[in-house]
Amino acid sequence: MSARLHVRKGDMVIVVRGKDKGKRGKVLRAMPRQGRVVVEGVNMVKKHMRPTRQMMQGGIIEKEAPLHASKVMLYCTRCNRATRVAKKILEGGNKVRICRKCGEVLDR
Repeated sequence: MSARLHVRKGDMVIVVRGKDKGKRGKVLRAMPRQGRVVVEGVNMVKKHMRPTRQMMQGGIIEKEAPLHASKVMLYCTRCNRATRVAKKILEGGNKVRICRKCGEVLDR
């Protein structure tokens, strides 16, 4: 499998398929080798935790589980919708990602 993703940590994305379709969130973690991403508030699962020194009281916690990167698209805040990514080289030689629909620079 390819070790490149179209999204990075910190990107705002929208889920386009699955049980969480339509939800938006920030990418907390990108796992290029597995082709998966962890998105804030999306694909929540319950995990049974045993008591440890860090968490004295065990119990059931809710946390985000990874989902496949093909199920998310980059979200453009300017045109308020999902977009594909285009690459553009600026004057200084820097490569940036831009919105295909409105041309907004998506890199921070």
